[in-house]
Amino acid sequence: MDWAQWRPRHVSSLVFIFDGGRVLLIRKKRGLGAGKINGPGGKLEAGETLEQCAAREVREEVGLQVGALRHCGELRFQFQDGYAILVHVFRSESHTGRLVETAEAAPFWTDCQRIPYGEMWEDDRHWLPLLLAGIPFAGRFLFDGDRLVDFELLQGAAAAAAGGCDT
Repeated sequence: MDWAQWRPRHVSSLVFIFDGGRVLLIRKKRGLGAGKINGPGGKLEAGETLEQCAAREVREEVGLQVGALRHCGELRFQFQDGYAILVHVFRSESHTGRLVETAEAAPFWTDCQRIPYGEMWEDDRHWLPLLLAGIPFAGRFLFDGDRLVDFELLQGAAAAAAGGCDT
């Protein structure tokens, strides 16, 4: 994979909301990754900032108003069928509103020590522990369907420089 020439078809957000020792996850109901567990998020719309996209997606998918967002990582996904997406990962320590299930997502809180990696995309087990630990990350992942074929993951200062993460 020639990552130097790589261009995403879509740019999106992915948000993890923390409440004490718990994190909000969703079971995705439709679209890419339907049936898998992830955080709320979705595609950037014209005229939106990444933070506006992240807040909108949380509101649309689970009914919450997200508090201050911190950009923690950048993930580049290339699928062998040609699809490519750039995902900006955010975390928040606060929210308001009432959690609701929508046509897009079934949300649930889980203990940070009990993340269901076996029901998530294969790449999550590599970078999500960094998010949980507050370590910036940047990754490139090559998939063949649902199967992770290859990846590279940077963390800490190298990731912050590569992905523009907040430190």
